[in-house]
Amino acid sequence: MDKIYKGYNFILLALATGSGLVIFSSFAMIVVDVSIRIVGLKPPLFTMAVVEYGLLWFTMLAAPWLVRIKGHVFIDAVTQFLPPHIKKIVAKIVYCICIISSTIYCIHTYKLFHTAWVRELLDLRSVEMPEWLIYLPMPICFFLVAIEFVRFLVGIDDMYDKNIEEREGV
Repeated sequence: MDKIYKGYNFILLALATGSGLVIFSSFAMIVVDVSIRIVGLKPPLFTMAVVEYGLLWFTMLAAPWLVRIKGHVFIDAVTQFLPPHIKKIVAKIVYCICIISSTIYCIHTYKLFHTAWVRELLDLRSVEMPEWLIYLPMPICFFLVAIEFVRFLVGIDDMYDKNIEEREGV
């Protein structure tokens, strides 16, 4: 079981690292594109399309890790004033909603990925990109996000264990 846990954590960190690499690559491509324009040369046509794909990829790749470290957006303004026993019930309801929605998105994006793969669809912008490549991280990462919320639901961790001020170091 320990190997599975370590492997799973490695996957989350690898995806988060990949997200950081995508962000850095997008930044570098934008800097190169702008610099080439300043010099008066014609920049490559693919920069904007690849950066747009990068925005999607880095968001999806970082999502499971952000849920793990509780860095995702959530509101605890209401729950922080609830009595502990009601707070637990509300938290379990929230976890269930998050698991269900992540699973629905996982299934839906898998269908998009599968359709694009089978039909060999291309996204035609300034560069031809296989459409399945755009959808590739979505079902994987939504599945991992659902797993993270299952961790919360079964009590391995608690999304509401600290208030915002403690999380942000205020």
